[in-house]
Amino acid sequence: MKRFILRPALLLAVILTVFTIEIHAQDLDAATLLTRSEQYDKAEAILQQLIRKEPANSKNYFFLGENYLLDYFADTISNSLTLATKSAKEIYQKGVEANPNDPLNYIGLAKVAYYLGDDKTATEMRTKAKSFLLPYKTIKKIVPPAKDYAFTLAKIAESYIKDGEVDTAVALPLIREAIKIDNKSRDVYLVAGDIYILVNDGSKAIALYNQAQFADPQSPTANMKIGNIYVKGRALSSAIPYFEEAIELNSNYAPAYRELGQVYWLAQKLDKSKENFNKYLELTAGNIPAKILYVKSLFYAKDYDEVIKNVEEILAVDKSRTYMNRIAGYSSFEKTPPDYNKALSYMEELFRTVAPERILWKDYHYMARILVKKNQNYPKMVDELSGLEQQLEKEKSRYAAASTAEKAKIKVGVNDLTTKVARLKAELINANTEIDRAFGEYAKVLNLKPRDRALLSEIASNYYTFRRYEGAAKTWTKMIDPNNEKIDDYMQIGKAYYNGEKYTTADSLFNVVLMKSPNYIPAYLLIARTYSKMDPDSKLGLAKPKFEKLIYVAQADSAKNEAEIIEASGYLGYYYMMNDNYNKSKDYYNRIISLNPNSKEYKIKGYNGLGSLETRMAGNEKTIEGRLSYLAKAADAYNKILAIDPVNTSAKSTLNYIRDFEALVKKGINPNEIKGVITNVAGQPLSYASVRVKDTAAENLANAKGQYKFEIPEGSEVLLISAKGYKAKEVPITKSRVYNVTLEQ
Repeated sequence: MKRFILRPALLLAVILTVFTIEIHAQDLDAATLLTRSEQYDKAEAILQQLIRKEPANSKNYFFLGENYLLDYFADTISNSLTLATKSAKEIYQKGVEANPNDPLNYIGLAKVAYYLGDDKTATEMRTKAKSFLLPYKTIKKIVPPAKDYAFTLAKIAESYIKDGEVDTAVALPLIREAIKIDNKSRDVYLVAGDIYILVNDGSKAIALYNQAQFADPQSPTANMKIGNIYVKGRALSSAIPYFEEAIELNSNYAPAYRELGQVYWLAQKLDKSKENFNKYLELTAGNIPAKILYVKSLFYAKDYDEVIKNVEEILAVDKSRTYMNRIAGYSSFEKTPPDYNKALSYMEELFRTVAPERILWKDYHYMARILVKKNQNYPKMVDELSGLEQQLEKEKSRYAAASTAEKAKIKVGVNDLTTKVARLKAELINANTEIDRAFGEYAKVLNLKPRDRALLSEIASNYYTFRRYEGAAKTWTKMIDPNNEKIDDYMQIGKAYYNGEKYTTADSLFNVVLMKSPNYIPAYLLIARTYSKMDPDSKLGLAKPKFEKLIYVAQADSAKNEAEIIEASGYLGYYYMMNDNYNKSKDYYNRIISLNPNSKEYKIKGYNGLGSLETRMAGNEKTIEGRLSYLAKAADAYNKILAIDPVNTSAKSTLNYIRDFEALVKKGINPNEIKGVITNVAGQPLSYASVRVKDTAAENLANAKGQYKFEIPEGSEVLLISAKGYKAKEVPITKSRVYNVTLEQ
């Protein structure tokens, strides 16, 4: 047998080669250990050094790309996906150039594409990676070697993980095959455990992590992952031993102390929590990135005040870390009680100092939410302003009609109200500016996440809350699924257009509902209300046939639909009353009374209608006897209300009015007749100015001298005075019978 003898020079070369490979393996192991220990900066330094030493070794590039991506996922609050994927993609491409036949860097490119939503490129890169895994019959003859083959399969399986989800139909068969090929690989078992966690199989995941620990007894990673499973399941006492075991394996393994600090914080063992966090900070002394990870842990532990305190400390030492304003802004928003002004200040500083490519979609989202919450009293302010303006107009009218002696006292109130109105208007201008900006920030988020239904729903709800009804309608429209159209969706959009006074569009949407469900009562009701809004004075009678149709359809189940029938009857009773059709109006009010004999509410509503009708007819009647007859019937209606509800203040007040009316009628005076003169600020009469009772058809035109005189409906509250070329003016109706009004150009 011929012996093979190595020459000394060749022997030395072989020894040096083996030694170099061993040193490289140690360096690469050290780098990957640092990556798993979340010391990404140190890992990057070693990997960059390895690349300079061995530019043709494609694995160094792959693990550096992994380091970039894991660095991002370790702190998605501070880091930018755009920048992380850009760095990773560049290094993976260099890895491909170094060795086009190594599948790993193609997998890295697949991950980058998948994270960025480019599924087509991700699929192409995975296919390319698989092409280097040759078919095999026996594992012993596998090419590449079993260990590399299994690791590649595991990494391909891992490339199907995104946003806390995994495509199990593809990933599970791959990971099972990887375990079959190499059942002693720590990394394969770790990936397998990660996949099973995402399908909510914690028991299987723990079993796989235990296998990883068995494969590499000195690695703390598996214990960390098992501990985190128990933390997620709120089994804190079960999690602690695993973190402690990770520390026993490596007493300088800083992340384990951080995790223990967080667990003890959740368990409200604050002394132990502080002790472990301090140990974490001690091990990472002077390491700002490590302190940033500590801050992130505080954020997820919801210790928002500590987050803000630590961010201020970091910024005091290193002013370049302006992106830390992000987590301080988030925390100021989330803390109890929230500090929206401080949150806004932090976010403004973030947007001012951080490069646009480092702004995250979450930044736009938080900015929008901060601005929305900061102005959450906006609807109340709008209503308050409306009330104050009405009150101011009443006081101005009082002032105009008051005697000289009374004017000074009323003037104080007018001035006070004027100041309040001006202040509130200024606050609303600022609020509107910030709310508009909030929706601008929402638009930026939506541009990045156009199919996010939760986001669309949030935006639409806020549009609705802040009375931007058309915006709400258009946003809800984007959420309609053409394959699963729902009546409620169209109703919601229609209501938004209705509230936004886009009545024609609202009507079309409610009719879409009726095409899908011809007997859907709520749609008939809203159509009728829509036409009522389109004809507020009921002059055209647009809503009349709609309410009649509502009653016709609703009568199929009058018990179920009695509220809709009552509303329709109330409108039709009022419509016929305003058109002086006494019998028709009376018929509808009697229907309201008799629809449900057990309902006191309906009876009161019906008698109120009858009382108003009889009082109006008394005003229209020319003879004293006729007026007294109608007034007697009106009084009877209001007395019936008091028999049902003895403390009904409205009925009592109206009865007093009717008694006064009767007394005046007996004296030959009409209590509903008003008169006055309409002039401009120069005192010149405004010929043919309109004097109308608001929300009614009652209207009169001034004569050539600006004079008017007409009878108004009983219970009228506001006069609307208008003339071409002049600002319309609302005048509250009091007991006065004379209303002289001045209009401004």
